[in-house]
Amino acid sequence: MQPFILDDRLARDSESILKLGLCDLRLARDSRWPWLILVPQRPAVSEVFDLTPLDQAMLTFEQVTVGTVLKKVTGADKINIAAIGNIVRQLHVHVVARVENDPNWPGPIWGFGQSVPYEEKAFEAMKHRILEAFQ
Repeated sequence: MQPFILDDRLARDSESILKLGLCDLRLARDSRWPWLILVPQRPAVSEVFDLTPLDQAMLTFEQVTVGTVLKKVTGADKINIAAIGNIVRQLHVHVVARVENDPNWPGPIWGFGQSVPYEEKAFEAMKHRILEAFQ
């Protein structure tokens, strides 16, 4: 069996903050939106239907859990959940907090403008708030 290897782009653009039952939960480094990424820790998976039925159920549960936590932490107007994968083929699910005055409301976040990295203190604060909400 192949080992799980994280895609280089996901590794570069986000940081692991918590290991869940199926997924590595990652915080995106782009500060424009509170943005989490779930990466199922399964090798060679690019589509949800590539997962076993049990893993599919676990992924759904983790999406709902993470979305709930992110809404609680941010007070977002809307939580966007999407698995697109046209550029990064490794299966990953974006969970993004949106508010009506964010940089591209109501349009999609993908392909909009340039990434704005967090300052280290702000990144650590967001990470702490998210992890605390899981308690």
